[in-house]
Amino acid sequence: MADFSTIARPYAKAVFEIARDSSKFDAWSGRLEFWSALVAHPDMASRLEAPGFTHQERAEMLEKVDDQMDDEAKNFIRLLAENNRLSAMGDIRDTYEVLRAEEEGEIDASVTTAFALSDAQRQSIVDALGKRLNRKVRLIETVDEDLIGGAVIRAGDLVIDGSLKGRVENMANAVSN
Repeated sequence: MADFSTIARPYAKAVFEIARDSSKFDAWSGRLEFWSALVAHPDMASRLEAPGFTHQERAEMLEKVDDQMDDEAKNFIRLLAENNRLSAMGDIRDTYEVLRAEEEGEIDASVTTAFALSDAQRQSIVDALGKRLNRKVRLIETVDEDLIGGAVIRAGDLVIDGSLKGRVENMANAVSN
């Protein structure tokens, strides 16, 4: 799938402003999640990309599936269809969620460990990151046995590699240079 992050940014900002002004962050999160899954579904994706459909017909395909659309939502879908941007919906959703998290003082942090974290370890990471970043942290956990031990933490631009695998790679690089 193509990377539409640059294309998605202005659309995500526009939706974010609409959601903020109307205090409907949750509603727009739900809509964007649903639409991104819908346009990514192989049957719908092939219909949306099929030649012979007008922009209006493509927008109407989505409108028929989502009977909860208000005028703002319909206008947004029509705008994306007119500009051939329906396939960027997943990136629009992702960018919107980043903007929303920033507005709400939250950040997603991924932690990859060799073994599952205990509740105490999980809370310790959340507390330390929250203090360092001055934000509420939502932790996303992944287990990767190749790390051997330790953890790799990513939160925004911050990357902390405390894994044994990372340390071994650093030593190998130092020795080879």
